[in-house]
Amino acid sequence: MEHSVIEEKDEVILSNLDKIMYPKTSTTKRDVIGYYKSIYPVISTHIKDRPLTLKRYPNGVEEDFFYEKRCPSHKPAWVETVKVYSPKNDTYINFCLVNNQKSLIWLANLASLELHGYLHLASSLDNPYVVVFDLDPGEPADIVQCCEVGLIIKDLLQSLGLQSFPKTSGSKGLQIYLPLNNKAHNFEQSKNFAKSVAKYLENKYPQKVVSNMKKNLRANKILVDWSQNDPHKTTVCPYSLRARQHPSVSTPVSWQEVEAVAKSKNGFSIDFTMQDVLDRVSKIGDIFEPVAKLSQNLPQSYLDFEK
Repeated sequence: MEHSVIEEKDEVILSNLDKIMYPKTSTTKRDVIGYYKSIYPVISTHIKDRPLTLKRYPNGVEEDFFYEKRCPSHKPAWVETVKVYSPKNDTYINFCLVNNQKSLIWLANLASLELHGYLHLASSLDNPYVVVFDLDPGEPADIVQCCEVGLIIKDLLQSLGLQSFPKTSGSKGLQIYLPLNNKAHNFEQSKNFAKSVAKYLENKYPQKVVSNMKKNLRANKILVDWSQNDPHKTTVCPYSLRARQHPSVSTPVSWQEVEAVAKSKNGFSIDFTMQDVLDRVSKIGDIFEPVAKLSQNLPQSYLDFEK
């Protein structure tokens, strides 16, 4: 085992650093830990005080994985937790919080390649801080069609006086975040709002959009998944790695980049690896920062746009 001293008197114990996590690119656990250590100043804005579900790949992305909600009992003292009620288990579960860099490094050492966060904070479990529209393409549709639909959502929200921010899922789709960052709304309201938007788009663009998750309805269409806006569901965190053949990252992008993909029909321009993201952040900073800070209210009469 190797010991990496992060702060005086505190150690993160690292192991199996040469283990291959992404065989196609020979990316090791050392590389993964290095990425999360480097991205911490940015990702911390979006995961601090946020209950996390871990997606762990102990033997790399081509082998079995498992989800872990309960923070491991062997956690160091400096890994904070929060109790969240689980209706499925009818009990409270201690979820990990990443409130310092050591905690993130520790999770990376557990091969928690993907970090999936709830849409509430530990300090306000009943209030979503964001509304998420998860755009998932049904083959042969792809990220290009996601960008086309994303721009429609952006314009619709803008017409309601709301700002939104896109990020790639790091896999096949695009996700649109509508920041709230206040306690004015509960999950019933945010979920109903997202559902109303999805239904409206499905009715107005039936050849492009579907709001029902049934796979037989999704061919060559974009599912606008509104169901993630639930206190018991998670969404992949900004700047989280994804378990694909290469170490791709769920990456915040600008609306200009989304528009460029829609026009060029080339989705590869927003497919970013962890090194791409580190280079990108060093140049342009965290363009997703407003999602964690901008306070907005859902319109009281938003159902009007369904007519």
